[in-house]
Amino acid sequence: MGDKAHTHPGAAGGATPAGHPASVRNVVLAGPSGAGKTTLVEALALTAGAVNRAGRVEDGGCVSDYDEIEHRQRRSVQLSLVPVTWDGVKVNLLDTPGYADFVGELRAGLRAADAALFVVSAADGVDGPTRVVWEECAAVGMPRAIVITHLEAARAGFEEMTRLCARAFGADDPDAVLPLHLPLRGPAGPDGHAPVTGLAGLLPRRLYDYSSGERAESAPGPEHLAPVEEARARLIEGIIAESEDETLMDRYLGGEDVDVPTLVRGLERAVARGVFFPVLAAAPAAEGARQGLGTVELLELVTGGFPAPPERAVPPLTTPGGAPREPRACDPAGALLAEVVKTSSDPYVGRISLVRVFSGTLRPDQTVHVLGHGASGNGTGGAQKDGEPHEADERAGALTTPFGRQQRPVAEVVAGDLGCVARLGRAETGDTLSTREDPLLMTPWEMPDPLLPLAVRAHGKADEDRLSQGLARLVAEDPTMRLEQNPDTHQVVLWCLGEAHADVALERLRGRFGVRVDVVPHRVALRETFGGRASARGRHVKQSGGHGQYAICTIEVEPLPVGSGIEFVDRVVGGAVPRQFVPSVEKGVRAQAARGVATGHPLTDVRVTLLDGKAHSVDSSDAAFQTAGALALREAAADAGVLLLEPVAEVSVLVADDYVGAVLGDLSGRRGRVLGTEQTGGGRTLVRAEAPETEIGRYAVVLRSLSHGTARFGRRYARHEPVPPQIAERLRETVGAAS
Repeated sequence: MGDKAHTHPGAAGGATPAGHPASVRNVVLAGPSGAGKTTLVEALALTAGAVNRAGRVEDGGCVSDYDEIEHRQRRSVQLSLVPVTWDGVKVNLLDTPGYADFVGELRAGLRAADAALFVVSAADGVDGPTRVVWEECAAVGMPRAIVITHLEAARAGFEEMTRLCARAFGADDPDAVLPLHLPLRGPAGPDGHAPVTGLAGLLPRRLYDYSSGERAESAPGPEHLAPVEEARARLIEGIIAESEDETLMDRYLGGEDVDVPTLVRGLERAVARGVFFPVLAAAPAAEGARQGLGTVELLELVTGGFPAPPERAVPPLTTPGGAPREPRACDPAGALLAEVVKTSSDPYVGRISLVRVFSGTLRPDQTVHVLGHGASGNGTGGAQKDGEPHEADERAGALTTPFGRQQRPVAEVVAGDLGCVARLGRAETGDTLSTREDPLLMTPWEMPDPLLPLAVRAHGKADEDRLSQGLARLVAEDPTMRLEQNPDTHQVVLWCLGEAHADVALERLRGRFGVRVDVVPHRVALRETFGGRASARGRHVKQSGGHGQYAICTIEVEPLPVGSGIEFVDRVVGGAVPRQFVPSVEKGVRAQAARGVATGHPLTDVRVTLLDGKAHSVDSSDAAFQTAGALALREAAADAGVLLLEPVAEVSVLVADDYVGAVLGDLSGRRGRVLGTEQTGGGRTLVRAEAPETEIGRYAVVLRSLSHGTARFGRRYARHEPVPPQIAERLRETVGAAS
């Protein structure tokens, strides 16, 4: 991060394999869509010598592999890994999507990384979701730096953006968010805008001119001294304030000129500890140029200031049974411990698993123990992922390192490094890889709940055969997607994070797995109950020669409190209904209740009492009394009137204070009942409410719009409640008719 000179430090065509954890840096790029993350990755790869021309390189390029639909729209929806080498250090750049619907890919990048670069566009500023990610990184002490892009925009101002970032990211200490360099602008063009052509390094007091396409270093002229010295003094004070050397402040206040190497070491330690957050500027290289603005300085920061894997703690471990285990050291000679960060399917190779190795060394043909976390549903209408925690022994296939659309073979992946493993057929995203002798499970990473339902059905007969397999592979690859086979509505439902997430899922089903599906309206699991007490007689008497059918039963039906289910009581006296046929009546009643008695939705929360009946010594049978019981229940429903019940969910919304009013008003418009609000700190409020599930099917999309992407919400099935009469009629016409 000083004034080193570099000519061609990278390995042509990509990064060299890491030989030791100390020579690895894992860095995730975070920021909104359009901020320039992928362009920055391209520029860093070009400067490091990993590619030989600016821009996307189709064969052996360095940017994200796009899904078909997103490729047409020029936006990435997947986490991608781009390894480069700088000063003998392998830097794994994890490029993440900026769209909220693909936050799962961002979470995967955060899990695999040891530090984060927050990319902020000078033209657009800092948005709410980026602040949320920053706070999440702060909660775990992840080192961070800020890169300001799009300085070529006419309205862009580096100094103004630095102050904005300090306010947005440095709430506790704005002086911990400071620039390491100041942009230098060239002559103004016809539009009056002066382009950025270089940087002024504050600590070394040097100018770095990129106008020729490569960095040229010189001493600052008199016109640069005043702004450089002012910014430099503030930077030094910020570094010293966060320094572990308590004598530095006394020396500085005493007038001593602290030498640059000491300041650089203090800066690097403060960055690695996650207490100081430098701001840098960057821009892609022009056509034919070899170095983009600020890319050398950024690579120096990453290799010198960001921590190596041994400096970061391994996530907590347990045995398969849940017993805690001692943490593992990041040692290539230790026992294997790795995690599947991402899974994808290749039409030629099959499943490819991107893994982060935390301990040991992963080699081809090595037998590994795969252990995954189970997931269960959250109640009626919620998302489900079927199956218990899975585990299996598998032999690792070929090891590769990705580079654009290529997979380059490697002999091994050491502790601290990232690589791809082929043919781990049972491994899913988030699974732990360890040894057969000592199987371990890493604490799962937090993922948002998918709360937008997408009901699908096979388009044709040929698609029916492939639908289950295609959906299972989708869910295995994407932990932010859940599959539900709803027993009440008999629908297949994919629960997604948003509309774009759902669109990409459909495109993957079609393009990658060859499955065509039709999207159908999602149905909520409504139910019925009796509006009052009623009695009825079920008579099933038929004679058609030979044995006939004879069964008569009298029942009384009364409503029960919500959640009681179906209760059957036998009060027959005198053997009016023979003992062997009482269970038949109950079976018929319960079967009819499951089918519904008015709108086709299951009947619940009633007590059915068998009072009387008649039987024939020859013609009575189990089937006849089942039919009589069902008829009696339908007759009673016609007399008592049937109420429609809808599921009610407990909803919790964590939202910025500025948007609490909008959230409360929207919930009220959805027939929601606010149970309370609670200040959680950090300018956020937790809103607890209950709302009918028929009103919040698309709440994930609405809430994102209301809160500008800053709110999170969860939902949990609470109970079924009677629907207001005016709403019930509408539901009977829509949801009930669809059933």
